Parts: sequence; C-alpha cells; structure tokens
Amino acid sequence: MICSIHQPQTFPWIGYFAKIIQSDIFVILDNVQFKKNEWQNRNRLKAPTGWQWLTVPVIHRFGQLICEVKINNTTNWRNRHIQTLKTCYGKAPFFKIYFPEIEELYQKQWEYLADFNLAGIKWILDKLAIQTPVKIASDLKELQKHPEISPAERLILITKIMKADSYLSGVGGINYLNIDLFPDNGLKLIFQKFEHPVYHQFYGKFVSHLSVLDLLLNEGTHSLNIIKRGIQ
Repeated sequence: MICSIHQPQTFPWIGYFAKIIQSDIFVILDNVQFKKNEWQNRNRLKAPTGWQWLTVPVIHRFGQLICEVKINNTTNWRNRHIQTLKTCYGKAPFFKIYFPEIEELYQKQWEYLADFNLAGIKWILDKLAIQTPVKIASDLKELQKHPEISPAERLILITKIMKADSYLSGVGGINYLNIDLFPDNGLKLIFQKFEHPVYHQFYGKFVSHLSVLDLLLNEGTHSLNIIKRGIQ
C-alpha cells in the first residue's frame, strides 16, 4: 500500500495529482510551517502575455503552521481571481463547463488558506475522477503526540498511521530526506518519476508546470489520461 503526503497548495500543478493517482492514500500535510513565496498560496496560469501568478493574499507570522494561516479578506482577491481566470481562459474549450463551479467555489467567504486549498484540491480530484482517499494530517491524533519529530520521521509516522508499507516522495525528496531512515523503519521509499506531458494551450509556445486549472480548462475530460501519460 502506497502513501503520499504533501502540503496543501493553491490549485497545484499536474505532477501533484499524478502522485495522488499513484497512491493508495494521500495525506494533506497542513500542520507544518507555512512558507511564503512558494506554492501554498499561489500558482501560475497562462495569460495572453505569458504566465502570471494567481495569488491568495494571507496574514501570517513567521513559524505559523499552514492550517493556522488566514486569508487577508480585506482585499478583493476573490473577484480578482475570477477576472484573471476569465481573461486567461475565457476562450478555452472547457471554460463554460467548469467555470460556473469554480466561481461557486470563490463565492464562499473563506477564512483559512488551508480550507480554500483543500476545497480546490478536492474539486479537481472530483473533476478528474481520481478516487484516492484523502486524509488531513492535523486530524491525526497520533501525530499530535509527536510535535518535535524531524520532517523525515513525520513522513514515516504518517505512513505507518495510514497502515501503508511504502512512501511515495516527489523527486525533490532525494535532496533532503534521510533515505536510510525509511527501510530502517520497515518502509519502502519510492521516488516519483514524472515527465511533464504537452497538451493544447492558447497563446503561443507551450508552458509547463502551470496550475492544473490550465490543463482542465483546455483539455477537460481528456485531462486524466494526459496526466497519466506523464507517469513513468
């Protein structure tokens, strides 16, 4: 049984969902430190003039956990996102199919970033028909008993709590994980192999590593097979 774990991102890139497809269970790691200017409150879209950020404004302090970070609702960010999506994808083949549901997602008054991200991730999973069960790390009582463990030990503990025998890491994990720690704890460590597929986009040359929204709005029902095509 394969477990994968990742922080909740804002409409993540397609490799995020490839990892979920390859897993028997997926855990949202929302109880680790929030990192500004990464992917936890923003992602990239393809605009007529090139790629651009889609950013959720947040109020946070250094060291705060992702699940504690609040959205800055004093700004009109939801309307800005809606207008940006219309500008970037209004002519996309599947825009009229999916946009009403995306707009509905933005109509809720979100307080916490993690809740908004999780809602977006679950919506994408539903549209892609990915059935992998999703758990939330901050809900795991056994994990709460060990607040001082190292990042690798946390991943190992979560994998064991999920009763999995294998942990699927993103390719970047090879640079920071203590690789020997996993077999020492009876777990198989697997590194994701994913080659970004090319698919139809508007506005010139193909741009990779955008939000999954780019794929979904351009390719619609073909999106799942396109993601699977990148899995090695």
